[in-house]
Amino acid sequence: FNYRATAYMVQHGFYNFLNWFDERAWYPLGRIVGGTVYPGLMITSGSIHYILHSLNIPIHIRDICVFLAPIFSGLTAISTYLLTKELWSAGAGLFAACFIAIVPGYISRSVAGSYDNEGIAIFALQFTYYLWVKSVKTGSILWASMTALSYFYMVSAWGGYVFIINLIPFHVFVLLIMNRFSNRLFVSYTTFYILGLLLSMQIPFVGFQPIRTSEHMAAGGVFGLIIFIAAL
Repeated sequence: FNYRATAYMVQHGFYNFLNWFDERAWYPLGRIVGGTVYPGLMITSGSIHYILHSLNIPIHIRDICVFLAPIFSGLTAISTYLLTKELWSAGAGLFAACFIAIVPGYISRSVAGSYDNEGIAIFALQFTYYLWVKSVKTGSILWASMTALSYFYMVSAWGGYVFIINLIPFHVFVLLIMNRFSNRLFVSYTTFYILGLLLSMQIPFVGFQPIRTSEHMAAGGVFGLIIFIAAL
């Protein structure tokens, strides 16, 4: 289905893709694709296809779909190196990158021909955590905004984005309990939460879930808590 949806988007355009009713999926009911799918995988492949054709590099969308997961597995190793280097050291980052390259569970999701959401989502997960650590260390609105953008990409790609929107608030909550509140933490989290909330709601399949469902409530609670502490 993912390949068929990507091929349809490349052929008919993104707007028609969002409004596409696929009578061959969920038979006999059919499927309104735009409101029932995370479009990040299709958009990524379609964007690569568009860029390559703009550079006069003719390549079939099927070939891009086949090799997308191995390409992103390499990016995952790089993002894991960056994250671990930021947390510990360059040597530890190198070991972490080597370890994630041989994790059996991830290998099964990153082989050529495995065209599923996890192929790009694990990279987005690791890269978002790296950007979050950078934003907390620097207190920069730029890094926090980049964290929100990476989170938005994660939301568009996979339902596992709830790991991010729960783990980052948990990190902030633990720092607040340890009395380690700082302006850097305040700027990083408030910027990330507001931008991430607004951006994530632009995905049709997600919609208003970030302000309605229980798995998003912890992030809102920590947001209110950090504002309350900053006001004291």
